[in-house]
Amino acid sequence: MDAPSEIKKLYYNATRATIARDLARAVELLKSLPDEDARQQVAVYMDGLSQMRSEWAGQQASEKGKRQKR
Repeated sequence: MDAPSEIKKLYYNATRATIARDLARAVELLKSLPDEDARQQVAVYMDGLSQMRSEWAGQQASEKGKRQKR
C-alpha cells in the first residue's frame, strides 16, 4: 500500500485506543513522501488525526477530573 493510502486508512480506522500509534505512523509516512504536492494531498487527514488526538485527550482529562471530584 502506498503512503497516502495508508494515511487515509489510519484516519478512517483510528479509535481513542489507537490514535497515538496511528498518528505516529502517519507522521512517519508523511516524512517518506517525495515532495510538497504529495504532502499537501494528505494534509487534511493529518490534520484530522491531530484533532482527534486533541479531542480524545481532552475528554480523558475531563473524565479523570470528574472522577476525582466525587
